[in-house]
Amino acid sequence: MLTLLEDKIATPVGPLWILCDEQFRLRAVEWEEHSDRMEQLLEIHYRREGYQRRASDNPGGLSAQLRAYFDGDLAVIDTLPSETAGTPFQREVWKTLRSIPCGQVMHYGQLAEQLGRPGAARAVGAANGSNPVSIVVPCHRVIGRNGTMTGYAGGVQRKEWLLRHEGYLLL
Repeated sequence: MLTLLEDKIATPVGPLWILCDEQFRLRAVEWEEHSDRMEQLLEIHYRREGYQRRASDNPGGLSAQLRAYFDGDLAVIDTLPSETAGTPFQREVWKTLRSIPCGQVMHYGQLAEQLGRPGAARAVGAANGSNPVSIVVPCHRVIGRNGTMTGYAGGVQRKEWLLRHEGYLLL
């Protein structure tokens, strides 16, 4: 049975849930008002092996590190360990998301091309949308081909805030 340690922190754009395993690898990071989405993803990914959640104060220092990100230490995101379930394709997309530099964006088609799957922009978008570790696996850095702020599970306004916070200039 997998034990997930959970904490919740305040951020400038709303409360954020942080869940990690006992090795302090992030398994889920989700905005409080979307905790039902997080519950669904946890159930999909971990019901087979079973899991339990346990409250923890700053597990493995992850809460403090995410607070540091919101306080302006943007590079800390690159150092945070994550361990995700999901299909091999989803994990490939999520790994590639982590390669998008802070302050930069990519559109779904570019991400598909980088994965060696040109024409798979919709599949990439679906995998992007089911990312359980938001912010750290920076799905907010993927935008529409024409520069629009297309879907973000945390809301478009929050996506725009995150991109501005990271130094991306929105038009």
